[in-house]
Amino acid sequence: MAEVAYVNASRVYPGSPPVRAVDELKLDIADGEFLVLVGPSGSGKSTALRMLAGLEDVDEGAIEIGGKDVTNVPPKGRDIAMVFQSYALYPHMTVGENMGFALKLRGVPKPQIKEKVAEAAKMLDLEKYLDRKPKALSGGQRQRVAMGRAIVREPSVFLMDEPLSNLDAKLRVETRANIAALQRRLGTTTIYVTHDQVEAMTMGHRVAVLKDGLLQQCDTPRALYETPANAFVAAFIGSPGMNLKTVPLTAAGAQLDGLEVPLPRTTLDKVGAEGLKEVTFGVRPESLGLVGADEAGMELTVELVEELGADAYVYGSVRIADRPERFIVRVDGRTPPVLGQTVRVGLRDNTEIHLFNPESGARIQG
Repeated sequence: MAEVAYVNASRVYPGSPPVRAVDELKLDIADGEFLVLVGPSGSGKSTALRMLAGLEDVDEGAIEIGGKDVTNVPPKGRDIAMVFQSYALYPHMTVGENMGFALKLRGVPKPQIKEKVAEAAKMLDLEKYLDRKPKALSGGQRQRVAMGRAIVREPSVFLMDEPLSNLDAKLRVETRANIAALQRRLGTTTIYVTHDQVEAMTMGHRVAVLKDGLLQQCDTPRALYETPANAFVAAFIGSPGMNLKTVPLTAAGAQLDGLEVPLPRTTLDKVGAEGLKEVTFGVRPESLGLVGADEAGMELTVELVEELGADAYVYGSVRIADRPERFIVRVDGRTPPVLGQTVRVGLRDNTEIHLFNPESGARIQG
């Protein structure tokens, strides 16, 4: 049993005023779950992980592992294994010796160490590298050795702090798939920290989004994408991010340039009850498309085209309330518009919009 719980846990650094790096984090992670902590730099995600590892103090609240309060338990007593951004391998030891070193310190018999190292090496496709030194390995291979060192310990919880940051783009994609598959195979509770929301969306059973030490939302990747709790989550999750614009309201809906987006009466009543004259309107790039001159749409001047093969992303400006606003639109990669061209852009589906309070950022409609 290795469920993990942050019970209103806070990390407060002294200062004037004090800095709440992690602020009353309340989060339950199920046994065997792969949870990703994601957020921009300074959001508190690595601090939260280090609090769980025992490398940072918990100034308020508590942390539990397997139902046991470990707030004041030293790191070595928490039954966790951590994989860092830096591989932290001993250069004078072979791959096999690096992987088995923690077991050697515990006094595990040599035959048992050899067996566990061989088993982990087979999982990670490292069998032919066991006698090599780390300097003879690529970055991806070194990261797999660091993973193997954690696996042989058979911990209750894996903690991973941006383990792929030092790898090139292609190797990152390959390695994150390997880590996700390995976690499914082992079934070990895993908390993974990254600033890369693509990593978060493709790896985690659930994703917890942090900002300024506060938990913004924790849900499945699909739920975060389709029903973000606030404008920050909406902008952060997705690549490219959601188009978010503050637009005026009319009696029937939201006004975007020449495009009036009708809103349900229940939504208009809710907005009216809050006394709002404007809303933050959100729409994903794939929910927009090029339309004909006789169709409802906005005039967009093309400023940049990212061609990605089957798809292309068009970046351009639209005038809303007499100010230029940047929009991103996904179009067919075979026939994208060209720089400087003015195209007409409309909604593919009126149900694929998101509304947020322009002051608090909170989601308005369900």
